[in-house]
Order: sequence, then C-alpha cells, then structure tokens
Amino acid sequence: MREHRSWRRWLYVNLHPPAWHRRGLSPLNRLVALAILLAVGVAVLQSEPMVYSGHEALFRAAEIVFALIFLAEYAARIWIAAENPDYGPSFSGRLRYALTLPSLIDLLVLISLFVTLVGAEGAVLRLVRLLRIITLAKLGRYSSALNAISRAVYSRRYELAMSVVVAGLLLLVSSTLLYMVEGGSQPDDFGSIPRAMWWSIATLTTVGYGDAVPHTVLGRLLAGVTAITGIGLIAMPTGILAAAFSDALQRQREEREHQREEREHQREERAKDREDT
Repeated sequence: MREHRSWRRWLYVNLHPPAWHRRGLSPLNRLVALAILLAVGVAVLQSEPMVYSGHEALFRAAEIVFALIFLAEYAARIWIAAENPDYGPSFSGRLRYALTLPSLIDLLVLISLFVTLVGAEGAVLRLVRLLRIITLAKLGRYSSALNAISRAVYSRRYELAMSVVVAGLLLLVSSTLLYMVEGGSQPDDFGSIPRAMWWSIATLTTVGYGDAVPHTVLGRLLAGVTAITGIGLIAMPTGILAAAFSDALQRQREEREHQREEREHQREERAKDREDT
C-alpha cells in the first residue's frame, strides 16, 4: 500500500504542474506536451490528401499511439486526483475532478481519437479530425503564460464588454445610415440594414473587401467617417489588453521574486538549524 501511494504521489508531482517544485515543466509533462504538438501536427497533415494518400497505415499507427498515450494520461490524472487536497481520495472527489474543464477537454480528445480509429466516414471523419486539434488546448494547463493571459483578460472583462457594446452601436449606426443613403440606388448591397452590416463590418475592422462601395457623395462621406472610427475601434480593446498583459506579467514577476525570497529564507533557516545542532 505504501508503494502504491508513493507511485501515485510521484505521478501527482510530475503530472500536476502546481505540484512541481521547480520552475517550468517536469520531464514527464514535457513529454506529454511534445505528444500534444505531434498529435496536432498529424491531424493537420491528415487534412492534406497529397500527404495522407499512400500513407494511411502510418497515420493510423500514429493515431493508435497517440490514443494510447492520452488514454494512459487521462487514467493517471483521474488516479492522482486523490493526492489533490481539492478533491481527495473518495469516488465523489475523483468524479468532481473528472467534471472539471481540463478533464473534460482530455475526455473530448480521447473521444475524437477513438472515433477516428473505429472507422467513421465522410463528413463525420473530417469533423472528428478537426476536433482533434483541440488537443492543443491541453497545453493550457502547462503554460504559466497562458494562465497570465487568461487572468489579464478576466481582470479587464468589463472594459472589454464595454468595447464590444460600443462596437455594436457603431455597427448598427453606420449600417442604418448607409441603408438610408445608398439603399435606393444599390438594393443588393445596401437594400436593408442587415445587408449594409456586411459593408460596415468590413469597414470598421479596416478589412475593406471592396465588394460593396457607396456611390453617392454623402455615402462616401459617411464611409470615410466609418473607416476613421474603425481605427479607434480596433485600438480600444488593443490598449485595454496591452495594459492588462503588462499588469499580469508584472504580478507574475513579483510572485516569482517572492517565491525566490521564500526559498532563500528557508535555506537560511535550515542552515541556521544545522549550526545550532
């Protein structure tokens, strides 16, 4: 039983990133991350008929290998959930872990892999191959940078929501004005507010496809104002996110510095204890 617990503890430390006592990923998690990237690469290459044709057996063997790797990882994570104080060794604790977002992503990846192996056909097969790219989402649990980005976005959620509201209002106003000015002369492109919205989206995002263009003087004047407004519209969430990322990275540096100071303090305390004894 003691050996059983020691293996489980070892897996927990090496598979659960917060439990790893050093900076970066453990060697085991690095192997898992490499498998994720390789699995995504295989899924991308399978979508190209010139690469896939004639190498079906090789791709199938790779699918089997990745399916077994991720199945073993999923089973291991369910097993080591008993070491996590948030869940505990009970069945209900492991069930709660299985219902967390990272665990559900793991399960969805496994389903997509095994559905491919049992021989799905046609559009279903293509859809499953695309779903397998969500394997890349598993990397989120390993990357502190991704965690910092998610915290930064969450911390500015109200400002970002307000920018979305402003964008929606600008879209509606510009579409309505162009419908009123250009709708009579160009019914195909501006004959309704929803039709004019396509032009507004392309203009506000500064894409400018050019498939719909106002012809009247007033319409072109409004188009110019809309295009200039679009520059500010793009800059607004960019500035909000840039400030949020800067704050998140600064907090991350402060946390690392605090952890380093704590480790040094602990080493000094241990050295002092040894001298006293």
